[in-house]
Amino acid sequence: MEISIHPRKELKQKPDQNSLVFGHEFTDHMFSMDYDEEYGWHNAQIIPYGPIELSPAAMVLHYAQEVFEGMKAYRKPDGSIQFFRPYENFARMNRSNERMCIPKIDPDDAMQALRTLVEIDKDWVPSAPGTSLYVRPFVIATDPFIGVRPSGTYKFMIILSPVGAYYPRGLEPARMHIEDVYARTVRGGTGEVKCGGNYAGSLASQVKAHDNGFEQTLWLDGNERKYIEEVGTSNFFFKADGKFITPSLVGTILPGITRKSVIELLKHWGEPVEERRVTIDELVDLFHQGKVEEVFGTGTAAVISPIGELEYEGEKMVFNNGEIGPYSQKLYDTMFGIQTGKVPDDLNWTVPLDPADEKKD
Repeated sequence: MEISIHPRKELKQKPDQNSLVFGHEFTDHMFSMDYDEEYGWHNAQIIPYGPIELSPAAMVLHYAQEVFEGMKAYRKPDGSIQFFRPYENFARMNRSNERMCIPKIDPDDAMQALRTLVEIDKDWVPSAPGTSLYVRPFVIATDPFIGVRPSGTYKFMIILSPVGAYYPRGLEPARMHIEDVYARTVRGGTGEVKCGGNYAGSLASQVKAHDNGFEQTLWLDGNERKYIEEVGTSNFFFKADGKFITPSLVGTILPGITRKSVIELLKHWGEPVEERRVTIDELVDLFHQGKVEEVFGTGTAAVISPIGELEYEGEKMVFNNGEIGPYSQKLYDTMFGIQTGKVPDDLNWTVPLDPADEKKD
């Protein structure tokens, strides 16, 4: 793939690495590529970061035909840069594309675009403790048409944002509300797709949770309201009676890259992991029996999100005295250590910025 490069004439001032706020600052450049039915994906270019021209009738604005991804680039102790399982993200993006009737993108082309963009803006990759460069690839439908059908034109873009530690004061266990009124998705819907509509539909529950003093929402299935699914921004795990348990992927849960990595890492350590449907009543019963040892979420932004309290039907369930559990801490330290090059990557998850350094199977 040929990528034309149009560098910014005057570079922006970079923010202080020690005071980065998640999702507020963006780098000097962005990647853009267009699609139409005659030429397919074409016009790959890197241009200065800034507003894009879009028709008020663009179909993404009216029918939400779009997908996105989230991944990170990390500065290693030797100053080099690496990604964490980016091919997994691009594979998931294509599964999302298929469900949303968007043309697939060659993963090698997407990886080339990512590497080229980060290489140009590599000075934006922070090195302060806990920091990283957040990568947001996304595809939007651009046909100027009012009517419900798949678009004939699309735009694939990648933007970059330097971010600080998700928990600047350390891993603080969250208090969460278990949602039993609103539904996030149902089987056959778009729950396993990373698309904006899923998140927009969850806002009412998130606002309700915040208004009642909780940080996040834990979703139950939309059909029977009995099976645990996922947290608003992460997949859900708990350790009970010596086993790690996480809801199985049944079409309503986002197949998280961090989720997959945690499962693989736990098994690498010889820990028992069960992927299965779990009811909220089972979790409550295990809690009453004193068997729930720790609870946590997994996701790109925070890596590991310890959960100290869940509220359900007026009952507050407090886990590990509201403190982070030993495995939550160990998983975070190991995962983030691998991502930043401070812990050996025994599972071959990381991909260097320089393709010449990439390991081949």
